Amino acid sequence: MQKVADTAHRAGRADRTMAQSSSEALARPVGGEWSRTPVPGAGHAPGWSKVPQVTALFWGVKVLTTGMGETASDYLARTLGPIPAGGLGLAGLVALLVLQFRSTRYRPVVYWSAIVMVSVFGTMAADVVHVVAGIPYTVSVIAFSLGLAGLLTVWYASEGTLSIHSIRTRRRETFYWATVLTNLPSGLLFTALIAVPALSGRFLGLNAVAAFWWAYVLTRPLGASFADWMGVSTARGGLGWGTGPVTLALIVPIVLLVGYLAISHKDTPSELPATGTAA
Repeated sequence: MQKVADTAHRAGRADRTMAQSSSEALARPVGGEWSRTPVPGAGHAPGWSKVPQVTALFWGVKVLTTGMGETASDYLARTLGPIPAGGLGLAGLVALLVLQFRSTRYRPVVYWSAIVMVSVFGTMAADVVHVVAGIPYTVSVIAFSLGLAGLLTVWYASEGTLSIHSIRTRRRETFYWATVLTNLPSGLLFTALIAVPALSGRFLGLNAVAAFWWAYVLTRPLGASFADWMGVSTARGGLGWGTGPVTLALIVPIVLLVGYLAISHKDTPSELPATGTAA
């Protein structure tokens, strides 16, 4: 009987060792994915999304970053000149996107810093195209709108989904940030418009993915409109606070909110079943 007990004990210890080895294997990135990919016989493993959960705080920080991007771009362009400011903005954007792509999971400070630089450089790029090349903003908006529609079409054809909750592979993250980068270019009007996708999703059955991207695109003119209203002179119908002070004023709540998210993990994505290319 003692022999049987010893044998059973050793077998149980071996099973636990194998389970631990399987668990460690799940944690290793495979095939360029950051999600923990299941190994044969191990079942489904949790995967890590590279973008935050979509909550009220997400939309609040997003609008603040677009507003800050508008005023920061204007301030830097006037202080340094459009071309040097654009070069500085591009360097900052590339550096932060490299950090974001190298991250193995969603990290609030890295993600939102990259979003801020997208807003800053996006405004700079649109202004340089208009001021230096003389291309009207209307033409830029139409061109980038067509580019956005084409990119979303290619994304869906490649992956079968546009859901940000499936951003768990290198290719999907590339599609996500490429889509974010195409969003270059009366506050109350856009506030009303941005409520439409939320209400349509709740009461009219609008697809959740379509509602998200609709609202995401509208955060750009919404944030820019209010930032411009605060920054421009009273003669132009604004508050006359100046683009520099408005930029600093918007940085404060952004830093506080992102710091809160980093500490509280309120928007950290839940672990999702990762099956390689699952939606």
